[in-house]
Amino acid sequence: MRQLRGQERAITANRQTNWAFADAYVAEDEALHWARDRAREAGLRAVSPGTGAALRLLAATADAKAVAEIGTGTGVSGIYLLNGMRPDGVLTTVDPEPEWQQFAREAFRAAGYAANRSRFIPGPALDVLPRLADGGYDLVFCDGDRLECMDYLAESLRLLRPGGIVVFEGVFAGGRTVDSAAQPAEVLRLRELLREVRESHRLVPTLLPVGDGLLCAVRRG
Repeated sequence: MRQLRGQERAITANRQTNWAFADAYVAEDEALHWARDRAREAGLRAVSPGTGAALRLLAATADAKAVAEIGTGTGVSGIYLLNGMRPDGVLTTVDPEPEWQQFAREAFRAAGYAANRSRFIPGPALDVLPRLADGGYDLVFCDGDRLECMDYLAESLRLLRPGGIVVFEGVFAGGRTVDSAAQPAEVLRLRELLREVRESHRLVPTLLPVGDGLLCAVRRG
């Protein structure tokens, strides 16, 4: 790698500072802190505050009444999604670990959301998603097994109404997605996902540099 000149070093440093500032821009409440603590104890990586804020914004922009989430975790992303949804909206969240979903239930309750604002479905995503209604969702958030991301995309296109939004978290894979060195299968699958979303005539995409990368796309009518 060539040595950076002074101006380039300053630009890189400024960009990193700006990204860090943007990612911490939105303050988090006690319910989110509690959910983050549970994620840390369980060895899970929760979405960053900047990623959560972007999810909240997307849900609000879509005026989302029905959202599907792949990967409940301990409820950090779910709280952000509920924050952006309509007051009568319902979050359907899928995870293979019922214990994590129980933490998420408690986090949602601590955040002030009634039980009827969320629907928890335990089980592998690819077993559950085919049972959800065609065209019944305003937003689908994917934060599950990276090896299954292409399957999540296919299911999301079926689940979304025209104008709905599909979102994938973690597409930078800690910088490995753009690293030219040999990479594991999950990173190769993410590269395939990025190409497919970018080139699809059914989607209007963007890639947001928040957290570990947020791939977003609107389904055309």
